[in-house]
Amino acid sequence: MTNQSQTLSCIDCAAKACKKGEVEKYPAFCLTRNMNPELLQEALNCYEEEENHRIMINAANVESEFYGKMTRVEETVEFAKRIGAKRIGIATCLGLLDEAKIFAKILRKNGFEVFGICCKAGAVPKTQIGIEAKCENSGKNMCNPILQAKRLNEAHTDLNVVIGLCVGHDSLFYKYSEALVTTLVSKDRVTGHNPCAVLYNINSYYKDLMADKEEK
Repeated sequence: MTNQSQTLSCIDCAAKACKKGEVEKYPAFCLTRNMNPELLQEALNCYEEEENHRIMINAANVESEFYGKMTRVEETVEFAKRIGAKRIGIATCLGLLDEAKIFAKILRKNGFEVFGICCKAGAVPKTQIGIEAKCENSGKNMCNPILQAKRLNEAHTDLNVVIGLCVGHDSLFYKYSEALVTTLVSKDRVTGHNPCAVLYNINSYYKDLMADKEEK
């Protein structure tokens, strides 16, 4: 059953009035209406930091100029150029290595140095770090996102791009990467790496995800 005591937030809003600042349409629980001004100012102050400002301005310009015109591949290349990145790191799933190779070719054609590392680099058995042997059904050796991040740190990359790291593995990569990270591909083996397919079909093929536990 749905927990009615949950605190309402943006994911419960249908107004989307904050885009244009239509205050009269803000619901009572609106996070903008009820925003802690100190928290808002704290966030705004962060954009005054040189790196944050440069990233935000260039990201906004790419969005404004190419919205609905460029693919994410193209936007990633354009963003990298605008922030002055020279060396791009690629952290890829072994299962998407072919796709990573194609992206690397695109980057090199656009004048970037590229250094990539796949998730199985190091070839460490899963059981060596305490992963149960039953998990070897998807392969003997562990994915190693922390190693991926640390090796790209050693390579002094200016921007790292994630291509299909597993759920949770990507979290560890983000945690340990010293360079800025953007995601090109979110892995979803079932939908051909299109996680939104589930959301678009929630009332048909994936309706069981919305069923109450006792109904299953």
